[in-house]
Amino acid sequence: MRRERHRSFVILILGLVLYAAPSIAADETIPAGSTITAQNWQDYQRFMSAGMRELFRGTSPWKLPPDVQLKVGPSGHYPAPRRYQQDTDKYAQGVRIVELPGGGHSIANYVAGQPFPAPSEPLKGWKILANLWFRAQPWLECGPDNWVYRKDRFGNVRAVSFILSYRQMTHISAADMPLTDPASQGVYYSEYLELTSPEEYKYAAQLTVYYDQPAKFEDLFLFVPALRRSIRLSSAARCAPVAGTDYAQDDIHFGFNGGIVRWTADYLSDGQVLSMVRADPKVFGDLNSYDAAFFPKPAIGSWELRPVYIIDARRIPSERAGYCYAKRVMYVDRETFNNLWTEDYDMNLRLWKIQMINHLGRALGGEAFYPETGNYIETLWDVQNQHLTMSLSSGPKGGAWNLANFECENYAGNNFTNANRWNAVQGLSQIMR
Repeated sequence: MRRERHRSFVILILGLVLYAAPSIAADETIPAGSTITAQNWQDYQRFMSAGMRELFRGTSPWKLPPDVQLKVGPSGHYPAPRRYQQDTDKYAQGVRIVELPGGGHSIANYVAGQPFPAPSEPLKGWKILANLWFRAQPWLECGPDNWVYRKDRFGNVRAVSFILSYRQMTHISAADMPLTDPASQGVYYSEYLELTSPEEYKYAAQLTVYYDQPAKFEDLFLFVPALRRSIRLSSAARCAPVAGTDYAQDDIHFGFNGGIVRWTADYLSDGQVLSMVRADPKVFGDLNSYDAAFFPKPAIGSWELRPVYIIDARRIPSERAGYCYAKRVMYVDRETFNNLWTEDYDMNLRLWKIQMINHLGRALGGEAFYPETGNYIETLWDVQNQHLTMSLSSGPKGGAWNLANFECENYAGNNFTNANRWNAVQGLSQIMR
């Protein structure tokens, strides 16, 4: 018993050390043009997530190489698209938090825009999580050439390509769309992924449907080519891997895919972290990364400091049994509410996964440059099983953007605006026709 108490105390102390970052004054910054290396990283660690510090420190199986370089550029200011701002001003004051049985929370009277423009206590952390879930994003994101690279502990790499179609069906803030898509049928958000290579995985697909009633469990459907039909998975399968990668179902869609009613979230602190916002798909699609760690090389783009809220998100007590993570520490951009970094901990509160999510922006639909356009460079380091997975919204054959909204009407010969094909259950029956 004494040994167990000592072990628990050591785990607690290690957790506190991993969380702890030097405090940052509001006016502190990194001068544009600075280069962060394996030799000087400790001078900049106060501007890093705990996961990035762990990668530089190298005490886990994955370590950034000795020649790693991060070129730091100027930090940008990215106001939300105009319609999203207008909807926030119009509707946010009517949003209310609803307590649910089992310890969860939901929102009432939400129409569109940001539900909590100035999150504060009580429930500040959960309000930040709700802003992340309803953040400004295109109502449709599409791409025929997304890629995932997975490396195991022996250095073997497997590459998989896939089609992506993510569609918001209601609470839409876009000048060219109604608040609710006529094809919605009670759905808030739909996520479609279809594998295109290697040949043995071709046509395998999954569709995840989130309903406009937040308390209703999401549905997950898989299309199995060998059976030529789809099957429905249990709503509890949120820890199941996606396409044989290290991503669980709740990890995809930029680091948090679990809804809001089954989560609590505590606000920990404000901070600043390094993230990549600008990159050329023709460059990052060619896998310009440090291969040992799948970390972006300077040729891809520069890094910038982003102001973040740091929150500790956990399943509500009634939903914790059998779930994979005890907690998730997330670094949520204070301006865009994109999740930039995540650290996942197992049920013994040991660090399990580090996830880097670089949201890559561009000008879209007459709006100014904005970071959330459906383009990304993500890497997930599984430090317990010595696996890692990199996911890119651009492929190695010329590299192209994922497109958005009505740009998706004719992309690579596909009409991604056809919701019945790409974002509804009946569309799964049209695969392989």
